[in-house]
Amino acid sequence: MLSDRIRAMGAPHWLALFGLILISWALLYVMAVPGDLRATGAIYGAEFWVNFCTLTPDAAGLARMGAMWVLMSAAMMAPTVLPALATYEDLGQTGEPTNMARLLAGYLTVWLGFSLLAAAAQMVLFRAGLLDPLGQSATSWLSVALLLVAGLYQFSSAKEACLSKCRQPLTFFMSHWQEGPWRNGLRLGLVCLGCCWALMALAFVGGVMNLGFMGLATLIMIFEKLPEIGRYITRPLGGLLIVGAALVAMGLI
Repeated sequence: MLSDRIRAMGAPHWLALFGLILISWALLYVMAVPGDLRATGAIYGAEFWVNFCTLTPDAAGLARMGAMWVLMSAAMMAPTVLPALATYEDLGQTGEPTNMARLLAGYLTVWLGFSLLAAAAQMVLFRAGLLDPLGQSATSWLSVALLLVAGLYQFSSAKEACLSKCRQPLTFFMSHWQEGPWRNGLRLGLVCLGCCWALMALAFVGGVMNLGFMGLATLIMIFEKLPEIGRYITRPLGGLLIVGAALVAMGLI
């Protein structure tokens, strides 16, 4: 029953997870660059951002971006996996041994790896002049490429296969239960990554430190994984992204 599930989510491990999500969003809010500062930076150019050290092409800059991407992944992806975690806990009520901590550790390990790769990609693109210091595309063709790839991926068999597993967590866990919580967590993380990597990469279009983009993307990824709603979102979203790529290519947006 729903009431039982709500009561169960008052357990310490659930409260700790909700706390992680809230703290991650709070830290991202603190780190985010306000709109007026963005406007000022657009006027005064690169030298303005050097003074604020938003992103510098060195080890310190890479470390900052790595930390930011870890927070961003935690804040955006943890809410999308809550139904799967609830299903996993329910299986523990049937007498099957569960270990939520090890499952989460495996899941977060995958997203930690993604975060480090994304930070490295951001540094490479920044040093090549393709991103500005806020992690936003500095060239229209990069925006077009990212939007087009994300849009086409929405129609791919790989996306559909990953979404089918995310939308049926009970079937997913029962198929791999014998592998244990750590490997189940890794599998769940990889499946989740398969669903969401292209949408996460759109941060380079919307701006890596753009809270509005992060909030909207999180809601889309949450709804996309819900079986009753997701099937009405995935392909229409792909179409919108492809149209967006065409409009950027024509200089209309």
